[in-house]
Amino acid sequence: MKIISYLNENKMSVGIVQDNTVIDVSNEFPDVLSLIKAGRNGIDEINRILSSNVERRPLKSKHLLPPIPKLERNIMCVGWNYLEHFNERFRQDIDLPTKPTVFTKATETIAGPNEGIPLPENFTEKFDYEAELAVVIGRKGKNISEEEASDYIFGYMCANDLSARDVQQSHGGQWFMGKSMDKSCPMGPWLVTRDEIEDVQNLEITCKVNGNTVQSSNTNLMMFSVSRIIAELSKGMTLLPGDIILTGTPSGIGAKRNPPLFLGSGDVVEVSISGIGSIKNEIVTVDESIKLEA
Repeated sequence: MKIISYLNENKMSVGIVQDNTVIDVSNEFPDVLSLIKAGRNGIDEINRILSSNVERRPLKSKHLLPPIPKLERNIMCVGWNYLEHFNERFRQDIDLPTKPTVFTKATETIAGPNEGIPLPENFTEKFDYEAELAVVIGRKGKNISEEEASDYIFGYMCANDLSARDVQQSHGGQWFMGKSMDKSCPMGPWLVTRDEIEDVQNLEITCKVNGNTVQSSNTNLMMFSVSRIIAELSKGMTLLPGDIILTGTPSGIGAKRNPPLFLGSGDVVEVSISGIGSIKNEIVTVDESIKLEA
């Protein structure tokens, strides 16, 4: 099942995508978060709606919003989760981690799958891309075992963890400032429910800048699996329905290319994950913020 938030007559609505059409379910669920919190009952209600004679509208990608437009908590992120990306690290005195390296992005970093991303030109000179698999938690849980972790997943999205590399390195090694620019985390194009993905640890993940492939990998190369990440995060901390976890980026970041490849106004970044879809965002100056047609 592919679940979207989208603009319908200038109003945020919730829909289910089937065969390039949208079935609106906003009467039952005012937002995607309410659907996630409804759990199994929510999915059952959606299936009941889909089995009835419902109106279907053409899917227009320009109307897509972030699947979860308003976040209740910071996005949780895992750094250095692909070995080749760890080898791109800025500090060589850091040893290979034995547990996931975790940081967060602020709630206002969320952006849509085709939305123009404002260039923070007065904040950073090294604006960089990071293709990532996003995991959405569907059940409240604490001290979750790796064996049980998949039962707590609601679904998956594509994400781009846009980063200010210079700022990331200038706050005592703390990444929060360089990761939390407004709209620096486009996601989507939809939230794909867990049952749609046969093996989350075998998904192709790529990033293109202006049509050129700059990252290409597979989630089977993660050092810490999705289940391991969920188990680690839930030690001592309760995970909640709607929590978003970014699972790390492969090698090929702009800061470590030769020559470096940083993003500027007019650049278009596309993140794709097999079985999920693609997001495509143009980097724009603030007064030029637009949405791209897919």
